[in-house]
Amino acid sequence: MINSLLPKAPMRFCALASFFLLAGCSLKQDMAQQPKNRPLSPSDFFTDGRSARPLVENTVPRGSLVLEELTVPKDSNAFPLPLTMELLDRGENRYKIFCSPCHGLQGDGNGMIAMRGMKHPPSYHQDRLRQVPNGYIYDVITNGFGAMFGYSAQVAPGDRWAIVAYLRALQLSRNAKISDLPPDVREKVLHPPAQKKPETHAEGATGGKTE
Repeated sequence: MINSLLPKAPMRFCALASFFLLAGCSLKQDMAQQPKNRPLSPSDFFTDGRSARPLVENTVPRGSLVLEELTVPKDSNAFPLPLTMELLDRGENRYKIFCSPCHGLQGDGNGMIAMRGMKHPPSYHQDRLRQVPNGYIYDVITNGFGAMFGYSAQVAPGDRWAIVAYLRALQLSRNAKISDLPPDVREKVLHPPAQKKPETHAEGATGGKTE
């Protein structure tokens, strides 16, 4: 009888020892149960009873100063960036990525999405959109208009102005006067270089030679 109880004693001892060891380590989760305040929860620590604290005076969001410099009223025709070829190239790149699917490569509203059933946006070459101020176009890119969603999350403020510059270039390309062009460009338009005729080979010739 005593011999039948001997193997169970070590097992009971191990189980009891494991209980005391585990009780002091893995059951407590200090990181998960730490004292903290959730959003809008009440607090007795502050005199106003709120856990959420107001912003420190003169605090500004990161990047907001740059955004403020590039923001103009909708009715303003100002352009806050210098017009350069680099800016136009950047605007063309961003326009083709974000705008051309609906507005088309030429800005006439015949993008692939519109051609496949979505409502056609108006052409940028109509008089109404040619006469709107720059701030209006910037605001539409930022906040959207009609069926168009705003692109403030996808397109940075500087790139929005690059797109505005490229749109103005597209509009000007269909309404520019010869007298408005620089002298070297005007000369190329009035007297385009003669195009070389492609060389043709005799019928039945191979390798450009005839027998």
